[in-house]
Amino acid sequence: QVQLVESGGGLVQAGGSLRLSCAASGRTFSRYTMGWFRQTPGKEREFVAAIIWSGGRTSYADSVKGRFTISRDNAKNTLYLQMNSLTAEDTAVYYCAARTGVALPTAVTGYNYWGQGTQVTVSS
Repeated sequence: QVQLVESGGGLVQAGGSLRLSCAASGRTFSRYTMGWFRQTPGKEREFVAAIIWSGGRTSYADSVKGRFTISRDNAKNTLYLQMNSLTAEDTAVYYCAARTGVALPTAVTGYNYWGQGTQVTVSS
């Protein structure tokens, strides 16, 4: 099992940047494919980005391509999401998620473990 704790959310102006972190417990972090999702009130949780265990393959939602970068540091058991050129549409609670295997699923059901989320608010 793995436990996930997100941090780094906050309030930022449109056009600004934030970096989210997700700290994972356990010694097997490097075995997990990791993902970021986001959710706004009244809407379904949506895929943002994912990265395989080695960091050698990534996937992004079209809405964040070219603006967001997912990365990981297996030595620190930490997942990151660098978010640039933020807009009001990026306002959401951001969740990190984990799964075993090398697939990069975009569906919520593709992940076994979830953090509690961190709020990102972009003011326009």
